[in-house]
Amino acid sequence: MPLINRWLEYLNRMHVRYSHSIHPRAETAFETAEADRIRAHEFAKTVVYFSERGYGMAVVPADEFVDMVKLAGVLKLSYARLATEDELAVLFPECELGAMPPFDDAGELPVIVDAELADGFIGFTIGTHRDSVRMSFADYQRLARPTVSSIALSKDVLV
Repeated sequence: MPLINRWLEYLNRMHVRYSHSIHPRAETAFETAEADRIRAHEFAKTVVYFSERGYGMAVVPADEFVDMVKLAGVLKLSYARLATEDELAVLFPECELGAMPPFDDAGELPVIVDAELADGFIGFTIGTHRDSVRMSFADYQRLARPTVSSIALSKDVLV
């Protein structure tokens, strides 16, 4: 079964209303937002981190970065670092590298999402660099059970 079908079947099983789009290959969340004609600030980028509690997912707008200091503070972690590509390949063996959705179907990874995405609808890649999904934030919240907090760092701050 193709990867995307597994993810879409999961959404159907969970009774999620969503739209699925297929677009030319896009390597980054920012490029995917452009391909889907969604504002980058409304499209989610999934970042996997590692801490003393194990792995987790941080979800921020595609045009921003995860502020690791804020993330550690909100989650009361003594340290947090980005997961390596090798770690991502082990954690998400069925996903293309960097195209994992902002939740796992087993619900094993904790998720924290930036407050700016917690309104209306959320779009994200779903397993491949060609497929994305858009759903209500309420449905996403039901699936991922995320902590919602301000964890994004604007790219403008780094310039």
